[in-house]
Amino acid sequence: MTRNDLAAAIYKSAYLRGEFKLRSGQTSTEYFDKYCFESDPELLREIAKKMSPLVPERTEVLAGLELGGVAIATALGLESGYNLCFVRKKAKEYGTMKLAEGAVIGGKKVCIIEDVVTTGGQIIESVRALRKLGAEITDVLCVIDREQGGRDKLQDEKLWLHPNLKRRFSAYSLLPKIPPRIPPTIEPVWPPSMPPATPPIPAPAAVLTACVLGK
Repeated sequence: MTRNDLAAAIYKSAYLRGEFKLRSGQTSTEYFDKYCFESDPELLREIAKKMSPLVPERTEVLAGLELGGVAIATALGLESGYNLCFVRKKAKEYGTMKLAEGAVIGGKKVCIIEDVVTTGGQIIESVRALRKLGAEITDVLCVIDREQGGRDKLQDEKLWLHPNLKRRFSAYSLLPKIPPRIPPTIEPVWPPSMPPATPPIPAPAAVLTACVLGK
């Protein structure tokens, strides 16, 4: 499966129509539900295969963030063989009372695993807490970078984002921002109802719309 194929499969799995209340309080008839692709074994397997080469060689532990990052980290751990830890949004108040469950992170080079990055706020909070526990963290891997400022905010914290796919979404409906024309290689990513338009975009424009790695 190519990255364009994977992007199309993720979109087909997670793009929903109906009536949805958004975090902003507004109502939308369309929604992108990331948990649909995160609960699909075949898609998780393909995602892990594509993300495994992105894990920096210096990594010793993969840290999946609650909630979506846990499924991605587990699949990636099975594919790559790295030890795992699972990071809560806050330490549990009973038992071991840990923030990070699983592999030891103190003194270890830890790579953060997240599903979708928007502003990076939760990642930054988690990284600050993990660093206080002795984790050495410089890298963040994600399935989709929504390109809404997260990368820059992470860099301010000396964190480097490695996205598997890149996509732009509108602020309200979470639908992709449609350029004047979608190159044929990435048409499967978008809903068929999206209107054709003018004039054609050259192939390099895929950097923002085709969910292409590292470009």
